[in-house]
Amino acid sequence: MDLKSPHALRYELPEDVLREFYSKELTESFNPSLPTPSYFHDEENPSLFTIDLYKTLDWLHQHDYPKPLEKEVCGVPVLLYVPDFSARHLLFHYDGTPNSADLIRRFILLFGDLIKRSKATIISPCFIPKSKIREEQEIIQLVSNSTQETSFIKFNFTRIGDFWSYAVKHDCTLLVTTKNYQADLAKVLFHFYKGKIWSEKLSFYLSV
Repeated sequence: MDLKSPHALRYELPEDVLREFYSKELTESFNPSLPTPSYFHDEENPSLFTIDLYKTLDWLHQHDYPKPLEKEVCGVPVLLYVPDFSARHLLFHYDGTPNSADLIRRFILLFGDLIKRSKATIISPCFIPKSKIREEQEIIQLVSNSTQETSFIKFNFTRIGDFWSYAVKHDCTLLVTTKNYQADLAKVLFHFYKGKIWSEKLSFYLSV
């Protein structure tokens, strides 16, 4: 008998939507829909939640408003994945805050084996305080050392829709950003999903 994840119960998600991973580093065989059984690991927190994006969209539209994804931001990173999940082209959002730098570092630690042959794009604000220039350069170098090809651009994006539009236009497959955008992303998905989404290739990695 399969046990429902206590985290799925906590966030009121359907049983077949949320999966838990406890590995500190994912392997190249990673499949977001097929974790190893891990509901009995009471002594440690998951390293990643994976949530089927299509099933979540269908589920959201059974509600009057996307409250379940808005009301609580958990500390565990979340991967909202499409069925054809790929880390082929990563889009990183660095906003100059310590949280932003930390989430990119943690992502690379977790996904390191999956992104060695990936293309990466880093988007950073046009203005970064002098105190953050060194950190910005360190993030660029870290991503460059972890992927096959890395580019760095400056845009003053402030909405999840800006990143989404850029990702779709440039054929990105995974957007890595902060959970500060979780509520906005839920609204965008809720209002614009009409049986299909803007891109069948784009997944989302959200972390605090």
